[in-house]
Amino acid sequence: MLNEVYIIDDDESSIVIFKELFKNDLDYKFISVKTEQIDIALKNIPSLIVINEDAIDRDVIELCRKIRKDEDNTITPVIVVSSNGSREHRMKILSESVEYFIRKPVDEGYLYYTVKNLNRLLTTNRRVSPLTGLPGNVQIHSELKKRLSNEEAFSVIYFDLDNFKSYNDVYGFLKGDKIIQYTANIIQDEIHTEGGGFVGHVGGDDFIAIVSYTEVENLCQRIIARFDNQIKDFFTEEDAEKGYIEIANRRGIIEKFPLTSISIAVVVADKNRFSNILEIGEVAAQVKHAVKTVMGSSYTIDRRKSS
Repeated sequence: MLNEVYIIDDDESSIVIFKELFKNDLDYKFISVKTEQIDIALKNIPSLIVINEDAIDRDVIELCRKIRKDEDNTITPVIVVSSNGSREHRMKILSESVEYFIRKPVDEGYLYYTVKNLNRLLTTNRRVSPLTGLPGNVQIHSELKKRLSNEEAFSVIYFDLDNFKSYNDVYGFLKGDKIIQYTANIIQDEIHTEGGGFVGHVGGDDFIAIVSYTEVENLCQRIIARFDNQIKDFFTEEDAEKGYIEIANRRGIIEKFPLTSISIAVVVADKNRFSNILEIGEVAAQVKHAVKTVMGSSYTIDRRKSS
């Protein structure tokens, strides 16, 4: 992946330094941006922004605020390089959610590793769900491969919500996000109570947990009990009392959908049962299908042995 770094200065004096510093890092591209071009540049969402304060004709605080208020660049790291190293000035800049202030004269080694480490951190963060803060598919696959490589027994627990689409259709995506966060919190709490494990967010209303034990029945029961106990709080009193919501289909016919519930599919990976994560996925698909045939919150555990 090419990492585009914007160097904001009006005299293009900094670009040469960065190109020389990163001449052996072919995955970095440095682009000089004048302050008058900032609106156009921000639309491209760079990996990192470096502001050379001494080489701009614009107030640096105002510029930092503009970057942070830009909807697409709220998490883009910003470094300000300046010869004005007074504490008051540094504090003003850092208070605008700027990640780093580097005082001139610049130690080139320090600048090099600051850019590299900020980019590494951002790459990691972009793999994390912004809604739940849980790791995504890259880390999920890595965790599964690690468990298989260690030849240990473990359980893979898949969670997804039933009738969640109908909830979003009636209550909207913002309230739907609240249910996803609520579900993530329950799973994390109960996994932690049980002794710990890995919890990931596959996407949407799908979650996964990987734990170093194979007796998970009590865990599933506790998660379902907590979920069902409070899920009605996300519905109107009328819908919660009825136990269903009503939605008109494409033909205008009213259909009834039960309140949102949770389905849990467990694959017990005894030592040497699986040789790769694809095999786990194939079994998981079967278990998910089976648990989905049950009305309401439920769980199914697959304990089959390897042939």
